[in-house]
Amino acid sequence: MQKVEFDIGGMTCAVCAGRVEKAIGAVEGVVSASVNLATEKATVTFDPRKVAPPDIRDKIEKTGYRATQVEAKLKPGDGGDRRDKERRVLLRKFIVSAVFGLPLLYICMAPMIPGAPLPVPRFIHPDIFPLSFALAQIILTIPIVTQGYRFYTVGFKALLDRSPSMDSLVALGTSAATIYSIYSTVQIIQGDTHAAHRLYFETTGVIITLVLLGKYFESMSKSRTSEAIKKLIGLAPKTAIVARDGAESEIPIDEVVIGDILVVKPGAKIPVDGTVTEGLTAVDESMLTGESMPVDKQAGDFVYAATINTTGTIRFRAGRIGEDTSLALIVKLVEDAQGSKAPIAALADRVSGIFVPAVCIIAVLSGVAWGLGTGGDIRFALLIFISVLVIACPCALGLATPTAIMVGTGRAAEYGILIKSGEALETAHKADVIVLDKTGTITEGKPSVTDVVVAPADPSPPGSEEELRRGFLRLVAAAERGSEHPLGQAIVREAEIRGLTLPDIEGFTAIPGLGISATVRDPGSQPESILIGNMALMEERGVATGGFETESERLAGEGKTPMLVSIDGRLSGIVAVADVVKPSSRAAIDSLHKLGVEVVMITGDNKKTAEAIANQVGIDRVLAGVLPQDKSAEVEKLQSGGHKVAMVGDGINDAPALVKADIGIAIGSGADVAIESADIVLMRSDLMDVPTAIELSRRTIRNIKQNLFWAFGYNTLGIPVAAGVLYLLGGPLLDPMFAAAAMSLSSVSVVSNALRLKRFKKS
Repeated sequence: MQKVEFDIGGMTCAVCAGRVEKAIGAVEGVVSASVNLATEKATVTFDPRKVAPPDIRDKIEKTGYRATQVEAKLKPGDGGDRRDKERRVLLRKFIVSAVFGLPLLYICMAPMIPGAPLPVPRFIHPDIFPLSFALAQIILTIPIVTQGYRFYTVGFKALLDRSPSMDSLVALGTSAATIYSIYSTVQIIQGDTHAAHRLYFETTGVIITLVLLGKYFESMSKSRTSEAIKKLIGLAPKTAIVARDGAESEIPIDEVVIGDILVVKPGAKIPVDGTVTEGLTAVDESMLTGESMPVDKQAGDFVYAATINTTGTIRFRAGRIGEDTSLALIVKLVEDAQGSKAPIAALADRVSGIFVPAVCIIAVLSGVAWGLGTGGDIRFALLIFISVLVIACPCALGLATPTAIMVGTGRAAEYGILIKSGEALETAHKADVIVLDKTGTITEGKPSVTDVVVAPADPSPPGSEEELRRGFLRLVAAAERGSEHPLGQAIVREAEIRGLTLPDIEGFTAIPGLGISATVRDPGSQPESILIGNMALMEERGVATGGFETESERLAGEGKTPMLVSIDGRLSGIVAVADVVKPSSRAAIDSLHKLGVEVVMITGDNKKTAEAIANQVGIDRVLAGVLPQDKSAEVEKLQSGGHKVAMVGDGINDAPALVKADIGIAIGSGADVAIESADIVLMRSDLMDVPTAIELSRRTIRNIKQNLFWAFGYNTLGIPVAAGVLYLLGGPLLDPMFAAAAMSLSSVSVVSNALRLKRFKKS
């Protein structure tokens, strides 16, 4: 199966999106189709053996809409030029309509103001030259109708296809007003001068003008919902400095090939992903991770396209270019999420499918009822009929969900949180249990030295206790230099961090399950025999542990691994190593508790070590001794208890659990398979982004519910008012022109409400 995307032009409401979706779905070989009104995109999965993209495009265009296939390669401005052009066309159409509509409205309404009519030229006064009055209105109405011709071409085609849309409602309402006005003009020609007061050309002109204005505002608002994508795409540099054949030259970014050595000077953007080969610098990766502090880079470190080199000049080898860069991946993930549908959208889709036919029936019944109730007053019945058609707005229903998803996922991307779909965004807000993998998620994922405990020397040498620890640590690190064990490597790393010069190692023996023994010697000094390991090793070698049993137990109780050290047969101290907790873990778990979420830690460690870590960070429940292959089973047990479970992990062994969970969240620095398996990807290795993702999900779903409430509420109240219910009770009658204004504002208000999510800030 293959997937293709089309930019769709000409859609005005949810019914339009449904028509396109239905038309694509009817094509043989199409497996699935999803059309998003807010992004104006169709995503189609198809069997290439049965159908080709041009066939799908032709089907869309036969339905009455414009379709352009989106190229696979992401380029700045993809789809934006078309939307900008459409926005300019809408503005031009509105201006032309307004230029003719305002005088049309004036000459129609000015003579009719009770008590104080406004002046109009005598040759078009309705009471003096009624035919000139009618012809002037026709002349002013024609240019307006031509600007709104798509309402008629698309609207009536949709009617013939038995799937009427918002265009159909506007086309029916304005056509009824125009036809009745032409009939009245014929009556004027036949001598009925009173027919001059039964013209409704201004209704047609003003409705089209106001709907065009509403569409323009809607288009402007919708463009703001995709600002996050535009910002991301705009970050990509256009050129790169490449070193070839001993010379440096500036070339377009498209000409960079994998393996090129690229030069990036201070203040410049890194053009593609790659590995540093020369130089030291700090890189601002905030566009990628949301983290404001620059990250130090040296030879061997990976750098990402569009991040900013802040200090030194570096050279790096291009590793990923074009659509394979991290920036392109982020843009693609966010675009896919913005183009997807959340389950909550299904309600609006179902309602939209029956909405317009129902409105047409209500409009006809209301018009007939008022016509009969007023003794055959066709003029009054026509006003009711037009008002009901025009006030109904399927646009607001269609925009309620996708606009909020676009803004929510875009805002998340700005914080380095990639939400892959609307479904993931919706599901995340329901999570009431968060399962955190310990290693690499709560902890750093690599062991570090946490404690250096030294036995008092006898006699005590001169100098501070810190110097005593440094001397002890350099001997231990020298001995561990021959070890490949992660704990030993952690000790060597600690000595390097402290800048210690290590003595030479003359012999090394690994003692499986117990520790190591080694001989080290400083130049010009006697060799020293070092024994490093657990209590069992000391007992086996006859080393008296003195008062170190208590200290060893204390360190073990804190979740650390204590390694006892004997120098020349005498117990000299303890080095404790642990996978240390990330600085943000405690705050993140506190934030999750404030959101009412239970936090569970899952780990393969023993229960004692796991509980020590859990106590440090405030974990609610510990699942210890869980083998990698059993993690998904533990997630399933939690789900069977009625919980919505989110799983957070970073390793290959987390992938099955990430898939099994209701929502999988991958730490961005983790394994590629974990990221592929997850629904949400955190570009930073920071647990604080987990509560941010949950909170943003909840805010977005709340926003969608508000949008749907107002969209349903608007139509629930507006249609009866237009049908004359208030007038029946002694209240006002809604004029079709006010109905058109209300209809246009309803969709703008929904989009504006969604844009409030742009103000979301992390707790």
